[in-house]
Amino acid sequence: MNYETWRPVYESILDDFGFDREADERARDALADLTREFDRSRLDVSGETVAVAGAGPSLTDPDDPRRPDELDRAREADAVFAASTAADDLREADVRVDCMVTDLDKNPETARELTEAGTPVAAHAHGDNVPAVREWVPEFDAESVLPTTQARPVAHVRNFGGFTDGDRAAFLADALGADRLVFVGWDFEDPDVDEMKAKKLEWAERLLRWLERRRDERFEVLDGRREGIDVSEFPG
Repeated sequence: MNYETWRPVYESILDDFGFDREADERARDALADLTREFDRSRLDVSGETVAVAGAGPSLTDPDDPRRPDELDRAREADAVFAASTAADDLREADVRVDCMVTDLDKNPETARELTEAGTPVAAHAHGDNVPAVREWVPEFDAESVLPTTQARPVAHVRNFGGFTDGDRAAFLADALGADRLVFVGWDFEDPDVDEMKAKKLEWAERLLRWLERRRDERFEVLDGRREGIDVSEFPG
């Protein structure tokens, strides 16, 4: 997805949350200073089924009866892109993680370990995580860091679309050529999240609906929900 396609959606997000575009751009520039060009051929998933793992209780709660099935679905995929703490749960269950997508707000130590082991990490910079970017990104193995932004991309910092770690993982898999996306650990109505997180989940839902329309695909995670999701203002 090119930035001009993403831009009106991004501007809607800025307006809805009251975020500062210039803060996002400062964060992007800080990330650019700490990273280098990433070799995207290392994450070529052309023609593959990619499991996009969210950090919902169906994956992260060991007592959730859905968890065994979610882990099996991740194992059956050709590749697994994990959002944030989902990477920890998958690794603990001996499920391979092929890419971690994170804005460094919860488990940056995991991101460091993965890069040191040669697993790519899509490290994201936005307006209020500059301290984390400056603290943690220099600790990562530079060859395994894919730097991303939600603002206009510059230099080697990419914008593949998406807003939360989870839906950014889906947009990344799409950009890298995935043939099919399956979603594990996604719980849009998690009762334990706060108001801000609930609002972000609403945006994640809308963005996935937009992505499935663009891909001419139906994501099972949206079954029973898509009719109530309005993406009429988003570009075709």
